[in-house]
This record gives sequence, C-alpha cells and structure tokens, in this order.
Amino acid sequence: MRGVKVITAAATAVLLLAELGPVPALAETIESALVRSYQNNPQLNAQRAQVRSIDENVPQALSGYRPKVSLTATAGGQYTDEQLGQGTAAVSGVSRQRTVALTANQSLFNAQNAPRVRQAESQVSSAREGLRVLEQTVLLSAATIYMDYLRDSAIVEVQRSNTRVLEQTLKQTQDRFNVGEVTRTDVAQSEAQLAAGKTQQLTAESNLTTTRSNYRRIIGIEPQSLAPGSPVDRFLPATLAAAVELGLTQNPNVTAAMYGVDVNFLQTKVAEGALLPTVGLQLSVSQGYETQLTVYRLFNASAGVQLSLPIYQGGAEYSLIRQSKESLAQQRLVLEQTRDQARANVVTAWGQLVAGKSQVASAQAQVAASEIALNGVREEAKAGQRTTLDVLNAQQALVNARNALVTAQHDRVVASYNVLNYIGRLSPQVMGLATNVYDASVHYQQVRDNWAGVRTPDGR
Repeated sequence: MRGVKVITAAATAVLLLAELGPVPALAETIESALVRSYQNNPQLNAQRAQVRSIDENVPQALSGYRPKVSLTATAGGQYTDEQLGQGTAAVSGVSRQRTVALTANQSLFNAQNAPRVRQAESQVSSAREGLRVLEQTVLLSAATIYMDYLRDSAIVEVQRSNTRVLEQTLKQTQDRFNVGEVTRTDVAQSEAQLAAGKTQQLTAESNLTTTRSNYRRIIGIEPQSLAPGSPVDRFLPATLAAAVELGLTQNPNVTAAMYGVDVNFLQTKVAEGALLPTVGLQLSVSQGYETQLTVYRLFNASAGVQLSLPIYQGGAEYSLIRQSKESLAQQRLVLEQTRDQARANVVTAWGQLVAGKSQVASAQAQVAASEIALNGVREEAKAGQRTTLDVLNAQQALVNARNALVTAQHDRVVASYNVLNYIGRLSPQVMGLATNVYDASVHYQQVRDNWAGVRTPDGR
C-alpha cells in the first residue's frame, strides 16, 4: 500500500496540471512563452524584413507618375579645318567644347501605370498575409513545444516513481521469498519488471532531453518552472459550422491566395497596357560653349508632347498577355484548392478537439479505476488470492493509465491551439498577449510617398 501512495502522490503533482494550486510568481507561462517566440523568433523577424522590402514595390510603381529629370555635362576638344568654297578663306583651329543639358520627362498617359500601382499594393497585402501565416506557425510551434515539455517531464516523473515502487516491490518480494512465502519465480518476475521500468525511465528521460533542446530552439530560453498550460476554447466559435466559416474567410492562407488572384489579374492588365499608346511631355534646356569653331556660346530650350503608338513589336506583348491569363486561371484554381484544404483542416482539428475532451475524461476514469484495481490486487495478494505477477501487471496498468492521461491532457490543449490556428485567429491581438504587436502598415506608410532618399525608416 505504501508503494501505491508514492506513485499516486507523484502523479498528482505532475499529471493533473490543470488542477494544481497557485503557481510561483516567477514561473514561465504558456502566454509568456508565446510572447518570447513572437518577439525573438529569427525566422519571423526575417519575414518581417521581407514584407518591408515588398513595401518598396509601391513607390517603385508610383514612380511611373512622377517626372524624370536628368542632368548631363560634356567637355572635350575638337580640331576643325574648314573651307566653305574655292577661293574663300580657310578656317581652322581647336574648339574646347563644354555643354550642360537639363532634361525633364513627364508621363501624361500610360495605361500600365495604374494597374502596376494596384498590383504592387496587392503584393503588399499578400505579403502581410504570408507574415500572418508564419506568425501563426511560430505561435503554434511555441504552444506545442511548451505542452510537449510539460507532457514529457510529467512522464519522466511517472516513470521515476514507478521505478521506486518497483524497487520497493522487489525488496518486499525478496523478503517474502526468504521466509518461504513466495517462490524464486516471483522474485524473477519482480526483477524483470524493475528492469523494464528502468528502461522506460531512460527512454522518457531521453525524450525529455530532445524536447528541452527543441524548446530552447523555438522559445529562445531553457525551460524552467513551467506553469500549467490551458486550452484556448474561450477564443473559439461555439459550433463547427462557425469555425468553418471563419476558416474560409480569416485563414491567412486563404486571404493570401485571394490577393494572389488580384496580383495575377492586374498583371494581365499591365500586359494589355503595352498595346495602348503613351503620351509624354519633354522639356530640355542646354547651354554650350565653343560647340563649333565659329560659335562661342549656344543656348537651347525646347518643350514638346510625344505620342507613341505601338503597332507591332514582334509578338512578344501578345504572348505575355496570353501567359498572364493562364497564370490568372492557375491562381484561381490554387485559391479553390486552398479553401478546400482550409475547410478540411478546420474539420479535422475540430474533431481532434472534441475527441481530446472525451479522451481526457476517459483517461481520468481509467486512472481512478486502475488505482482501485491495484489496491484491490494488493489486498488480495496479501490474502494469497493473487500472485506477485498480478500485482506487477496491475501496477503497470496504472502507470500506463497515468501516461495516457498526461498525453490526453497535452493533446487536448494542443488541439485547441490547432483549431485557433486553422480559423486564422491565433494572434497576439485575439489572445491578448502582453506584447507590442508588429504593425506592418507603419513601414508602408513611411515609404509609400517617398520621392527620394536612400535611408530606411530605421536610419540604415
């Protein structure tokens, strides 16, 4: 009976995490782990930098509306020996030519400018949705590894407690063998069960070491004093139908694919714009000195409107239009495929969540029944109605039940995060995490209307 109390106390301390009392103030919580990953994950920070680089597509597209000004200066020398006709005086000498010219071009009409700007804006929106995808992936990985560590550390404690109980059982069996109450077979069975228990303990410790390494990689610090993790059901819709609806409208994979359709549609408009005329205004001013031997100074100024109408450019522009249409059709099919996958993911995750709730209840009932069975077998063994092997089997059944409860509790929490991820709501804003939320629109507004400058908004 004393062995049963040992394993029950240890299991209560590490298994039923949700029912524990007050947690130390300095304990790491799953929310703080998510914040660390959100702030410090290098892959996520790299994706943010990529989104900032894509923001620059918009000012590049807007440059089509802006004037283009160039300044050129030339200097050189020219030797001239000139005679205008027979009998006239010859003119010869060296002129030191210097010219400065300022040219400005302003587009008045270009059918490609507007779709290029809208396409760049759609690319920015698509990149932001891609960032949301990665944010959710990082947060889900953080929540999963957090629960993995709780599960694996709990299993280690269960196996260590089991080993101590098996050592005590072996000692008791040897004492009974010495007084002739049991046979050598009973001792051998206890020794075999203890050896198996030690193997299970070593395996659990090895798994915990691997999980600790992955925790450091994902969260950024070593796991210490982890508080219990809890599901996020409060952020989930009440029904599967509502969850599917959210998955089809808020899942960032779906919205990114929708923006992808816009990008390809506008690319078709850009390609079609190559067939339309362009109108531009050109202004030029030049000042030259000694441009000819007989001219010391020459000033020119001109202004004009140029109309360009493409007639035939070899057929490449027509091929680009056809190619863009095929890409658009492909992207629309990708969107449908993404929606189907999003729907399937939500349904699967919801089913796992529902099953997880039932599995926790079943595992708790299994643990309670296994404890009662073990106590009964031990009492019957004292009365000679059960063998040592029956006791060992009942004890192993209790260990298995507690491991199953640990796993069920882990899966229950992770399943809730999976549903939140697939409906597109696994974000710091929805969960109210204590962190500054990265706002991609800030950088976009800083660079969108910049006409000049090479420094980035952060000063680089």
